[in-house]
Amino acid sequence: MRILFCGTPEFSVPPLQQLHAAGHEIIAVFTQPDKARGRGQQRQKTPVKQAAEDLGITVHQHVGMKNDDTRALIAGYQVDLMVVVAYGVIIPQAVLDMPRLGCWNIHASLLPRWRGAAPIHRAILAGDNKTGVCIMQMEAGLDTGPVYLCEETAITPQDTTGRLHDRLSELGAETIVKALQMAEEKTLPTAKKQDNSLATYAHKLHKSESAIDWQQPAAVIERQIRAFNPWPGTQTTIQGETLKIWHAQVIEHNHSRITPGDIVHADAESLVIQCGENRLSLREVQRAGKQRMAIGPFMRAKTDWYSR
Repeated sequence: MRILFCGTPEFSVPPLQQLHAAGHEIIAVFTQPDKARGRGQQRQKTPVKQAAEDLGITVHQHVGMKNDDTRALIAGYQVDLMVVVAYGVIIPQAVLDMPRLGCWNIHASLLPRWRGAAPIHRAILAGDNKTGVCIMQMEAGLDTGPVYLCEETAITPQDTTGRLHDRLSELGAETIVKALQMAEEKTLPTAKKQDNSLATYAHKLHKSESAIDWQQPAAVIERQIRAFNPWPGTQTTIQGETLKIWHAQVIEHNHSRITPGDIVHADAESLVIQCGENRLSLREVQRAGKQRMAIGPFMRAKTDWYSR
């Protein structure tokens, strides 16, 4: 099948690679422009651009798809299908209608739950016990199109956004290849319209959400820590020191008059903080400007927190 692929970040790379490996003809790749990153502000290729170049695929980096030249370029390719995976650019309806089969999107949630920019973070934060990927026919609305195929995966108590991101990326790659094979064999189900009454929206994350509110239950804070790992991380101040918390465990203990945010227990191997409900044992932390570290080495340098 002749495919035009649109994607930008690491999440989009496995689908591109697996579509190519499955024998589909990737006519060209559209990705966002290179951006300056790091201390040196050197321009870096997007992960999809690098992957496409490694595969010998033509790459286009247009700011958008609204100008006539870009539309003419896309129309000239005469592709069967456009596959979009975390492209990060609004695609006009006129472009969505150009391919013979339209435009399919891999979305990292079980639609209509968690439409929007941050479905993986929001699923963990909300305490969902499962998520997945959907192959959706794109339309003008944000993640509102009819769904061809979904595949589920459990959200485990150990899953961070980073870990779940990688698993869903691979699952999305497998599912888009499966959907295309079914389409070629004429066994793909008719796309099912989403129930808008069940829709929830996964708002884009902001750094302001990284602050820990110790008045919240320990389970809520623990999910926040996993949801915001690797970005933006969760942040708090303990004994006057600003820390990022990367890993913590809930300790059930509701019979306490200790103020939320105060230290319940500290020694050379552990640090336990009171929450609005239950407690959190911090397992991995990071001081400002330093590397992440296990709680043991950190606490052994903080003897004033527990020595008398």
